[in-house]
Amino acid sequence: MAGFTDILGSLIQQGMSQSSNSRAGNALGAGSDSGGILGDLLGSLGKMSSGSQPGNAPASGGGSLGDLFDSLGKMSSGAKAGGTQSGGSGDPSLDEILANLGVGKGSQQKNSSPESSQQTTAGGSLGDILGNLGNNKAALGGLGALAGAILGGGKKSAGGAVGGGLLAMLASMAMSALKNSGQSPSRPPHALTEPQTHDDELALENDAEVIVKAMINATKADGKIDNAEVQKIVGKLDDDGLTQDEKDFFVAEANKPLDLDGVIASADNKPEMAAQIYAASLLAIEVDTAAEQRYMQQLASGLRLHPQVTAHIERTLGLA
Repeated sequence: MAGFTDILGSLIQQGMSQSSNSRAGNALGAGSDSGGILGDLLGSLGKMSSGSQPGNAPASGGGSLGDLFDSLGKMSSGAKAGGTQSGGSGDPSLDEILANLGVGKGSQQKNSSPESSQQTTAGGSLGDILGNLGNNKAALGGLGALAGAILGGGKKSAGGAVGGGLLAMLASMAMSALKNSGQSPSRPPHALTEPQTHDDELALENDAEVIVKAMINATKADGKIDNAEVQKIVGKLDDDGLTQDEKDFFVAEANKPLDLDGVIASADNKPEMAAQIYAASLLAIEVDTAAEQRYMQQLASGLRLHPQVTAHIERTLGLA
C-alpha cells in the first residue's frame, strides 16, 4: 500500500513547480525582512534528522525564533524543551517561545488589515502556523523537517516527516484563512491534532492522499503530464527511497485524465479540506498560463471558497 505522507514529502522536496519551495518558504516566513533569520534557523533543525549542529547562526536576531526551532529539534529527538528564556542556562519552553511570538496559550492574534497581512514576519504567517499547532509535537517536528528540507541547502529529510510538516502547514493555513473570512470550520484538520489512535493515523493518511491527488491533478491543467517528465519525477522518487507501490501510484495518477470534479468531490464539502486543496494546488503549478489560471478559478468556485479565503492563502504563499 502506498504511503501518501511519504509521497507528499518526496514531491514537495523535489519541487512540483519552479516556485513550489519558494512559496512554501514564504508561508514559513522565509521572505520576511528578518534578515534571513529563518533560513539560518532551519539549519538548527538539521539536528532533527541528521544530528548535526547548527552552523552559521546569526550573530544576533536568532532571538525567540532561534530558540523556537532549537527547542523543536530537541522535542523531536525526545529531549525536553524547558527552562528559562534565551540567554539563561536552560532552554526556553515552547509556551515561552510562542508567547514571545504573540501566539500560543494566553495570547491572541490581532486581526490585521489586508495590507499588514501581506507582511510575512516572525509573528505573521509563521506565528499563525505555530499558534494553530499548539503543543502538537508530531506536527511541530514535521514542520521543522519541512523547513529544513525546503530551505536547508538541498539536504534531504525523511519523506514522511516532511510530508507531515507540509500537511500541518496546509492545515494551519486553511484554518487561518477561514477564520480571517469569519468562517467556522466543521472541525480542526487532522494534521493539527496529534494522532492518538490507529484511526487518527488513517485519517491523516487519507488527508495526505487527497492532497497528493489534488497536486498531481493540478499539474494537468495545461494538458496531460509529459511521459518524460513523469519518468524524471519517478527517478527522483526512487532516489528518495519510495517503494514500488508508491512510485506506481504516482505514475497511475499522472497518467489519468484531468479530473477537476473528482478533486472538488474529495473535499467532501468540508471547508477546511477545501482550503488545503486550494493551497496545495498553488504549490504544484506556476499559474502563469491562461489554462492554469482558469483551473484555479474553477477549483475555487467548485470548492465554494470565499474570495477572502483564497486571497489569504495567496498572500501567505507570496502570490499577492
